[in-house]
Amino acid sequence: MINDQYYRRRFVISGIAIGVVFVYIIRLFYLQIIDQSTKDQADNNALVKQTIYPSRGLIFDRNGELLVFNQPIYEVKITTREMKGEWDTTRFCQCLGISRAEFDERLSEIKDRRKNRGYSPYTPQVFMSQLKKEDIASLQEGLFLFNGVQIQKRTLRDYTYKAAAHVLGSVGEVNQNDIDRDDYYSRGDYSGRDGLERTYERQLRGEKGMEVLMRDSRGRMQGKYHDGELDKDAKAGTDLYTTLDIRLQLLAEELLQGKIGSAVAIEPKTGEILALASNPSWNPQVLGGKERSKNYTELLQDPTKPLMNRATQATYPPGSTFKTIQALVCLEEGAITPQTLYPCSGPSSTPIKCTHHHGSPVALDKAIEQSCNPYFWCAFRDFLQLNGYGKNNEDFVKQYDLWREDVMSFGLGQRFSDSDISEQASGSIPSSKSYDRVYGKKSWKAMTIRSLSIGQGEILATPLQLANQAAIIANEGYFITPHLNKNDSMLTRKHELKIDKRHFEAVKDGMHRVMVYGTGRHYPIEGVETAGKTGTAQNPHGKDHAIFIGFAPVEDPQIAIAVVVENAGFGATWACPVASLMIEQYLTGEVKRKDLKNRIAGAVLNERVQK
Repeated sequence: MINDQYYRRRFVISGIAIGVVFVYIIRLFYLQIIDQSTKDQADNNALVKQTIYPSRGLIFDRNGELLVFNQPIYEVKITTREMKGEWDTTRFCQCLGISRAEFDERLSEIKDRRKNRGYSPYTPQVFMSQLKKEDIASLQEGLFLFNGVQIQKRTLRDYTYKAAAHVLGSVGEVNQNDIDRDDYYSRGDYSGRDGLERTYERQLRGEKGMEVLMRDSRGRMQGKYHDGELDKDAKAGTDLYTTLDIRLQLLAEELLQGKIGSAVAIEPKTGEILALASNPSWNPQVLGGKERSKNYTELLQDPTKPLMNRATQATYPPGSTFKTIQALVCLEEGAITPQTLYPCSGPSSTPIKCTHHHGSPVALDKAIEQSCNPYFWCAFRDFLQLNGYGKNNEDFVKQYDLWREDVMSFGLGQRFSDSDISEQASGSIPSSKSYDRVYGKKSWKAMTIRSLSIGQGEILATPLQLANQAAIIANEGYFITPHLNKNDSMLTRKHELKIDKRHFEAVKDGMHRVMVYGTGRHYPIEGVETAGKTGTAQNPHGKDHAIFIGFAPVEDPQIAIAVVVENAGFGATWACPVASLMIEQYLTGEVKRKDLKNRIAGAVLNERVQK
């Protein structure tokens, strides 16, 4: 009996032992054959995967002039697990010119997985970045003393000209949101933060490569793993050719020195932006390198707002430049003809005064030439009365909505959604519903909104929109989306307005008369016939803004332009000469009117932005 029990017990124990062995065999098979994680972990101890960073794409102007290129910089990486042996922290800090406290802070941030989610003690982590060759020279000499430290070469953006900062943008270190959004990035990487650098980040950044190195049991590098069979070459970013004319851009920025304002020039037939200047601005180099954060904070806190691209983000009442749109809309809808006459009593006119003394009554061409306020008020009023205004308020509102629709077809009151300009304000062309909310339904009429007739009141436009307006008139009824990439066919969409081409003749003639007989007559360009319209935008916070739109040559427009100079008074005094000089430079290749250029460029209208 006892023997039987012993036998059975032995049988059970043997079965259990066999089962355990079998489980171990299965587990071993799984680990070695199926699951590669153990092998990978072992490999990670023996292999070092080092990222090869691609060269960022270069940026050129429309004539092939180099604008943005790359300069070598270096970053120091630390593999924390390898910080063994006689690690002289004091000497390490001396080599990099940092304090012990800064060393401890940087190392703590590296190990903090809340700030550095990709942290691993087995992989190199960025300790310091954007260092110049002279910054790492002493460290490089004594690198053998610091286990786990490596120096990696990167590139930093550099600039041929201290210009076009708002257009080109800047490159900065990625944040955690960037890393979470795109697995291309890891801690210490760089990406475009604004401007073209941001818009074309994927094109410019290229593709990373990888180099796999072997190390021995003591952590010493032994060369490439399997002769580089796992290596991957980096692919350089694609170069970007812009539509900018850097000579014109430089002139625009020079003329705007000492002033707050902007200038935008467009090639009408293509929509290519020739110049896009905003002042105050900054040297694009200050937002590169290890001082980027400090410099960015200073720019951010500057009360003149140099980081704001006034050419695309600032909005202004267009003032008298809007009269050209008012004329075209009224002509199209049959409210007026080029021969329609309206009386003007000069400063005695009501309900809107005229700022000029001229003959009366006036037709459209003379009204544009003399910027006659009463003429455009009467035209606007008659437009709103076309469908029985005064008898049926609903007809009045419908007519206003029609007017708004026509005005917005010029690109006002909305962003250019199909453009590659990311930072844009929409401006404003108020809706009838907005007036209903303010005044109550059926409680507002033409007199209530009469300021709209001359580009004041609630109308707001960006300088980019104003330049596009000039391009539409130059093209006699269409525009190509304003853009900055010269080689992207997706940006060349043509926008046709419903306004008949024949209506543009009278408006263009009036704008030409402005430059011959009117407010622009003081700035003729030898051999070039110019069309333009000056404007003075009311400013409740100080002196009026000076505005100008125009194009040239009249017979075959090659350039359309808009200039805004804040708190400068009359458009003819400051905005018009800036535009005239830019037109001369672009069409003739030089500025012959040196005295005019020196006077405008040397004028300081705002002490806060004096260079």
